[in-house]
Amino acid sequence: MSGILDASPLLGPLLMVIFRQRVTAPDSDSGLAHLAASSDREASVDDWRMAVAEALAGGYVHDPVRLPAGALQCHWHLELTPRGVEAARRLQA
Repeated sequence: MSGILDASPLLGPLLMVIFRQRVTAPDSDSGLAHLAASSDREASVDDWRMAVAEALAGGYVHDPVRLPAGALQCHWHLELTPRGVEAARRLQA
């Protein structure tokens, strides 16, 4: 694939994990640890943090920090944008 998916070796696996399962956590550290455990890639939490930042900058994921209406605190949730879903489907094929 071309474009941002070539930028990071973790970007493709990141998109596939999010495509296959829901990644929600009370904070970013917990979410990144869950993400790392859900992937078959060996990488540090900081490497996953960079992959999430690349995916966000590339328009593949929504901002992971969420404050739902009426909530008293934020939570961390990774969700693909339509562009991210399309990229994950291409990776899956």
